[in-house]
Amino acid sequence: MDNTVGSLTQLQKSFIIGTLLGDGYIRQIKGRKDAFLEVNHSIIQKEYVEWKYSVLKNLTRSGPKSRKGNGTRIAYRFFTKQHPEFTKIMNLFYKDKKKCIPNLILDSMILAVWFMDDGSRCSKENVYLNTQQFSKNDQYKLLGFLEKMGLSGTLNKDKKYYRIRFKTSSIHKLFKIIKKHIIPSMKYKIGL
Repeated sequence: MDNTVGSLTQLQKSFIIGTLLGDGYIRQIKGRKDAFLEVNHSIIQKEYVEWKYSVLKNLTRSGPKSRKGNGTRIAYRFFTKQHPEFTKIMNLFYKDKKKCIPNLILDSMILAVWFMDDGSRCSKENVYLNTQQFSKNDQYKLLGFLEKMGLSGTLNKDKKYYRIRFKTSSIHKLFKIIKKHIIPSMKYKIGL
């Protein structure tokens, strides 16, 4: 049974890329033609998952549902339908089933979703993107993409892994770029 849908909008493409830079996951079930996206967060981030669903609603069969995970964690998640565009994006972002960074041009939506997924603000001067899942070389690539947006950062060692830390001089510009896309429940991440 073919359950694909029409073309993705530019907003949806940016949104999906931002999700993949963060917590999103694209996969393809063996024997199926195309891949699909999984959005999965803690139930605490229910409003955020509902917002993500609203952006991708036309690509899904049903809305988000809660699911008990290991231990006491309760997840809130949804899946998209299979789609050829997801297959193309998966082939760019995954090598040997490991997420990697293809050549990208970032925009404000990509950056905002990425920050809502994996950004953190420990203080006025300490703002991070938790990129520990990516290789050091991929993180340098990401720093280069951020530089093209006029944002400077460095790699900061967090225990044994590295993550991106924005230079203090770029934090105000970062927040200015992403502010219009930040949903109410995530405004705390930019100090609002």
